[in-house]
Order: sequence, then C-alpha cells, then structure tokens
Amino acid sequence: MQETVTEFRQLDLADTLLSALDSMGFVSPTPIQAASIPLLLTGTDALGKAQTGTGKTAAFSLPVLNKIDLSQHKPQAIVMAPTRELAIQVAAEIKVLGQNIKGLKVLEIYGGASIVDQMRALKNGAHIVVGTPGRVKDLISRKQLFLDEVKTFVLDEADEMLKMGFVDDVTWIMEQAPETAQRVLFSATMPPIVKEIVDRFLREPARIDVAGENRTVAQVSQQFWIVKGVEKDEAMSRLLETENTDASIVFVRTRQDTERLADWLSSRGFKAAALHGDIPQSLRERTVDHIKRGVIDILVATDVVARGLDVARITHVFNYDIPFDVESYIHRIGRTGRAGREGKAILLVRTNQIRMLRTIERVTKSRMEEIQLPLRDLVAASRLNRLGEELAAQKEQTNVEAFVELVAKLQESIDVDAATLAAMLLQRQQGNRPLFYKGPDPMIAAIERESQRRERRGDRDDRGSDRGDRRGDRPDRGERRGDRPERGGERGERRTFNNADWDTYQLQVGREQGVQVKDIVGAIANELGLSKEFIGAIKLAPSHTFVQLPKKMTAEVAEQLKKLRIRQNDVKAVVVEGEVLREHRPRTGNRDANRSGERTGHRGSRDGNREGNRGGERGGERRFDRNRGNDTRGGYRGNRDGAAAARPAGDRKPRTDA
Repeated sequence: MQETVTEFRQLDLADTLLSALDSMGFVSPTPIQAASIPLLLTGTDALGKAQTGTGKTAAFSLPVLNKIDLSQHKPQAIVMAPTRELAIQVAAEIKVLGQNIKGLKVLEIYGGASIVDQMRALKNGAHIVVGTPGRVKDLISRKQLFLDEVKTFVLDEADEMLKMGFVDDVTWIMEQAPETAQRVLFSATMPPIVKEIVDRFLREPARIDVAGENRTVAQVSQQFWIVKGVEKDEAMSRLLETENTDASIVFVRTRQDTERLADWLSSRGFKAAALHGDIPQSLRERTVDHIKRGVIDILVATDVVARGLDVARITHVFNYDIPFDVESYIHRIGRTGRAGREGKAILLVRTNQIRMLRTIERVTKSRMEEIQLPLRDLVAASRLNRLGEELAAQKEQTNVEAFVELVAKLQESIDVDAATLAAMLLQRQQGNRPLFYKGPDPMIAAIERESQRRERRGDRDDRGSDRGDRRGDRPDRGERRGDRPERGGERGERRTFNNADWDTYQLQVGREQGVQVKDIVGAIANELGLSKEFIGAIKLAPSHTFVQLPKKMTAEVAEQLKKLRIRQNDVKAVVVEGEVLREHRPRTGNRDANRSGERTGHRGSRDGNREGNRGGERGGERRFDRNRGNDTRGGYRGNRDGAAAARPAGDRKPRTDA
C-alpha cells in the first residue's frame, strides 16, 4: 500500500478532509503519510519513525479527524508535544486540515497560559486536545480533562519529550488512558527510554520507518566555517549580508546569548529578535507571527523554543553554537527544508569542536562543505548593491521633487556641490555598516595561516604515510583538544584554576534519574548563565552528582542555583567539604613526564581531555566510569603521583552554611 498510494484520494478519507487538502494544494502524500494513514484509520497502535519536516503531523491528524464524532463533547483525541510552540503549531495544522468540519473544536493547552481559561474551554467542549505533558497531567488531576471518551493518544516528537524530562508525566498520563484507546508514537530517533514506553504501552504496534532515508537532511545544503580571523558575531554579520536569505534562525546555547546577539544584530541594521524560554508566551507567539509576516527576518533562538516552528520563509539555519548532540542538530536544521522545500544550514565550529562535526556527518550520513567567510570588501560590495536596488525601487515609487528643492537649499546654505552633498548624506546613512573599509581584512591573514598550517600537515603526512594511514580521519592536534559532545563547550581556560577557586556542590540527581553529564552542563549553562570555563569537574554517581562551580558567584547566580531543576528534579545543591574531585591544573607541563609508568590522567598541554590511563581508570575533570554503581570508587586522582584522592562517601559532609 505504501508504494501504490500516490494521491490522497486513494485513501479512505472523508470528503471534508479531501476538499481541505485540495484547497491547500496538497495532492500527493509524503512517504510517512502514505505509510501511516491507512494503518491509523484501522485503529492499530503504531510506532512511526520519521525525521522532522516530513509531514508526520498530517499523518496522524487526518486519521484522527476522520474518526471525530461531533455529537460528543468530551475529548476524543489527546496529542502531546514537548513544547508550547510545537503544541500551538500542531493545533493550528489540525484546525486547517479540519476547516471544513463544521463545529470542530481543537484546543491547545500548555503552561504559561491561563489554566482558568483552559478549564473554561474544556467545560465548553473540545473534540481534540493538543498539549504539553505537564499541563495535560495537571488538568487531568484537577478533574477538568476527562479521558473516558478518548479514542486516540498521540505522542509527537517522543524522543525530545522524554529527553526533556517528561518521562514521569507521560507515563502517568498513559496509565490513565482507556484500554481501548489507540496509541500512536512518532519519534525521529529511538533511544532506550522511548523503547521502554513503546514496550509498556503500545500493543503489537505497526512499525513505520521512513527515517532511514533522512529526507530532512537531504533537503538541506550543509556547510561549515572554522572560526578564525574574526569573532563569531562579525562572522554572522558577514554571512547574513552575503547569503541570499529570506528569513533565518540563528541557534545559540544560552538564553543570555539570544538577547545579546539579537541586540548586536539589531544595532547593525538587521531585523532580528530573540526567542527563549524566559520570554512571556504572548510575546513569543507575537515574535513567531512577526517572522511569518516579514516584520522581522532573523530569530536568535535556543533549541527548545524553536521546536515546532514551521515558517515557509525560513531559508537558512545558522548554528552559531554547535549543539550538544546529533539529534538536536537534526531538529535545528529541520526548521528549513520542510515539506520538500530546499534550505541551507551553516555551522560555525571552533577547531576543538571538529570531532563533534565529524560525528554529525557520520550519523546523518552526509558531508558538509567547508566554506571561507566572505572578505569584508565583498560584504561592502553587497551592501552597495543592496543600497542601489533600494534606491532604484524608491525612484520608481516616490515623488522626490520636494527633496530636490531641499538639496538645492542645502547646497547653497553650506556651500558644497551636489556630489559632495550626496557623499555626505551617504556617509551618514551607512551607520554601523560601512560601504567600504580601510586597512587589511584580518580574515586574509587568518586564511594564509590556515593554508600554511595545512601545507605543513601535508608535508608531515607525506613523510609518514604509514602513520597517516593509521590516523585516518583523526583531527589535528588543535582539534584533539576539544571535548566530546556530551561534555559540551570549550574548556581550555578551565585549567587555569585550582581547587582554591572552586566550591564543590552535591546535586541530588544522578544516573538513577536518567541524568547525564550533558544534562548537568546544559542546565547550568542555560539556567545560571555560566559559560563553560566556569563549570568545573563533574562526577556522576547513581543518586547524586558532584560539580565544581566558582566560589565567587554573584548573588543572582547563587539564587538561581537554589531553584535549579534537572529533568524535572530539584537538585537541592549543597556545598561539600573534602577533596571529592581532582584539582584543576593549568594546561602546561611536559608531555614526556606523563609517559612514564604512572599516568596522572592529564597528558600535558596537548591532549586536554584524552584518556590519561589506558589501564582502566580515566583521568581528566569529567572522566568517570558511568558503569560503576558504587560512588565510593572514584575515577579521579588528586595528586600528581596518581594516588586516589576521593574519600569514602560517608566522609563527605554537606556544609550547612551554603
């Protein structure tokens, strides 16, 4: 059936749905729609695996709409999404698909909006409810959302939902579902936690897998630029001015960076706005509406709030910061290249992040093209061309006779000729975006240095071809200083500290709560606003985690730490005494000193985070054994001789004055 379905009219859909599809210009289903709709119409439980942007919202929405009984006023379908934005987007698409179903009520429910209004809407009746797990659970618990007439439960973007810490909420909601209800789960990836939900709640599900084609990635042209010569802010400006963009999303890691970069771009004449979780929901919705209508052209956003955005104008995705994992990268670039449209994704990557870049290429089975940043003379020429186009359009549309008279008066009053006056006005107009530059472009010297470095590396490879064969695609020494993706960020500066600069905090979350190092780093970076060099060593245990943070934190950051939650758990951070984690040593030292019999875990200044002890113990600030169940067996070494430094757990006494 999947191969023979070429038009929606071949599917057993109601005329009201087919007419809506015709009015929207949709004739042929996408592969996920052709495979899913016939199965879901039968009421079978289903597990769909498909990348973002492949049309899976319509794949589950059309069967749901096809089975709606308008005479019933209690919800007949519950669709859960990981974020407010995605819930709003899904509800909007369901409403469009059901536009010809008279009396259809679709309600979106999510945190950040009035729960009283949502309870009132439920009381008035809703056929389909689309919401985030937390608010859905809340309304069920308050006996405002009833499930006794629900025929279909849908988990959209299940991998992202569970990764964000909604496991308990989703599990609780699914336990309340009627035994007869159809259960449908869509996910881009299948991590173990998703498989657990599938095995527990889906009954012999039909499996639909079109993710192997990776259609989203195939639709997006991917490029990367290695940061050199200029700062990333300047790089973003050059790319935005020389790329043929309509609308763009720039992804950064922290909420603070969204505001900073959006303000920086706005000050240089770009129509940019920030989008992050601290912005009130009404303003977030208005911002998304503005980019759809062309009021703004650039969104500077964090990963979570950009989930579910489907804006036809978005032609480019810029990864200002490299994501922590491949799934996040796929979801990011899925904001462009949607529904068969072409898009472009450009990644700014530092030399110590090349390993993550190669991981992305390997997992997505794609190859990114390395590009050079446009030289500033090209940027100036682009500005001049754009100014010429704007003036040409203005000449055709505007009556400038009054200004011609004004020019004559100005010439007379300040005693200049017309050409000089035009030049003066042009100089005032350029503002922070010069139409020409003086002096050398720093990018030219950076490109030359890079070329010489690669030539030297090529000479070394020629002299040692056997060694080169063994290295394969390993990055060069500068790249090897980077950390692995789950350790997130650049950490070279961190080794300039010692233990006197840090407090060690015990967080009451660990592996038993599904927490990983990347969750710790991401939460501290996003919620506390600390950059990576201010996050010290991390040691993960089954029921808790030790992490080093600077002693001299501001009162605001310390207050945020008290409220910190990771995977929906309060961390209840307390300072602990004793040498729990190894000392932070400067990135200096003799490489050969650690090549003797005893290895300390730090291999001098060259290898940074690489394994220091190949005999089983792992050094470095975040080198720990995730498989060790007993946290008294530390993998950290506190002195330069390699002697174990961690105390038994019973000797670690929380300090009450934190």
